[in-house]
Amino acid sequence: MAPILSLFWLAAEADRSHWAFLSAYVLPQAAMNTVVLLAGVGAVVLVVGTGTAWLVSACDFPGRRVLDWALLLPLAMPTYIVAFAYLDLLHPIGPVQGALRWALGYDSPREFRLPDLRSMGGAVFVLGFVLYPYVYLTARAMFMTQPLHLLEAARALGESRLGAFRRVALPLARPAIAVGLCLALLETLNDIGASEFLGVHTLTVAIYTTWITRSDLGGAAQIACVALIMVVTLVLLEQQGRRHQRFGSAQRMHALRPRRLAGAAAWSATCAAALPVLIGFVAPALYLAWETVKRLQLGSGVSEHLLASLLNTVTLAAGVTLFTVVAGLVVAWAARNQGTRHNGDQWQARLASLGYAVPGTVLAIGLLTPALAADNALADLLGLKSLPLMSAGIVLVVACGIRFLVMPIGSIQAGLSRIPPAIEQSARVLGESASGTLRRVHLPLLKPAVLTGALLVFVDAMKELPATLLLRPANFDTLSTLLYGEAARGTYEEGAIAALAIVVAGFVPVALLARTSRAETKKEVA
Repeated sequence: MAPILSLFWLAAEADRSHWAFLSAYVLPQAAMNTVVLLAGVGAVVLVVGTGTAWLVSACDFPGRRVLDWALLLPLAMPTYIVAFAYLDLLHPIGPVQGALRWALGYDSPREFRLPDLRSMGGAVFVLGFVLYPYVYLTARAMFMTQPLHLLEAARALGESRLGAFRRVALPLARPAIAVGLCLALLETLNDIGASEFLGVHTLTVAIYTTWITRSDLGGAAQIACVALIMVVTLVLLEQQGRRHQRFGSAQRMHALRPRRLAGAAAWSATCAAALPVLIGFVAPALYLAWETVKRLQLGSGVSEHLLASLLNTVTLAAGVTLFTVVAGLVVAWAARNQGTRHNGDQWQARLASLGYAVPGTVLAIGLLTPALAADNALADLLGLKSLPLMSAGIVLVVACGIRFLVMPIGSIQAGLSRIPPAIEQSARVLGESASGTLRRVHLPLLKPAVLTGALLVFVDAMKELPATLLLRPANFDTLSTLLYGEAARGTYEEGAIAALAIVVAGFVPVALLARTSRAETKKEVA
């Protein structure tokens, strides 16, 4: 809660003239851009995510088994990396537009060119095709576990297949789709790199430029409060939409079985399901690989700056992982004990998990004041002239830890729920203490859950850009900040290697997520 309270205190203490300037010249356009971007991205992720989820759940077509998990691959691509790749791919003299002009018989960009990617439409396109897996993942699980007899009843009453989907399957999946949509929109609000690269001045970009470019921390805090209010509104709308909805079925019967398609319909389904994967993952990944190979073939190799950034990235990600796993274990263990004593009241765990909903720029501004206060006190105590917490990157580790704490908490709580209470009770009856039971009984059983949470945190910490940009120590670059700097300067060669390293690291948890999701869905269906 400290960063949130600090944020509002900073905004209240700032000069009112700042607010007058911001409300007149900055906030209206930034807020409008943010709302339009959220609406556009929301529409894309809903259509693409829900449509592909129903397609692979209800239909059998060539390549369905591969596309079932491949549709999650865009999750391995940070939004700013996809924007970075498409700026070069869709440049007027780039490979895509060059090939189109050749095919259509044009000679120069003056005769034919695609709409500029640096626009609101370009931002919606990039963010939508990277973030749709949030909706796909939740909708797919819901469609696969829906009882078949409900759809059969709709068909028996005269509904077409499309009508049964629209009037039965889609309303039943609405709560899960709402959760995925909310996550995608929160990621859109957190984005800074893609929006800035594509020329869309959102609230998040306004926070960054107000703080860094104009050196106006109070004004940035005021904009951050507006962004935070928008986040709270999104979360409340999602919860309100599901509050009065209850879905159930007295008989499980058979789960949904995919209908085999043939001929043109089958290949059309394959193309429709493969297109989001091609746009959101394959095309930018191949571009990054090609640019990396070109760089290495030139004989320039990998620069020392890139190697130093890689080392910084791994060190930061390891520190964030250690911090969040330990904190997540404490919170999950406390919530388990709290739940057994107070009828499942686990509000502390829910509160500790809210950091994921706060954009990195907002969190960084809110954390700055309490962190500097603690840093100054520690420096005075130790007789240091520098700020030890900021210069050592500890504040950055804490900020990323707050954002990603939900991952180990969720993973460890899921692991704890699978451990029968009788095992713990037996250890206590045999004389083991509570801490000894955790160390000798629970931790060995929780090892897979802890490793899963740690892997997810490690990769997300490698990709984190907004908080890293604002709270990193001086002369400290990670792969994400290096890429951001290279893209801002228009020097893509070095950035391509950094981007490819981030994508390769992100592929591992996505593969794990796809495998886990498939196993859980099969279990649910069975």
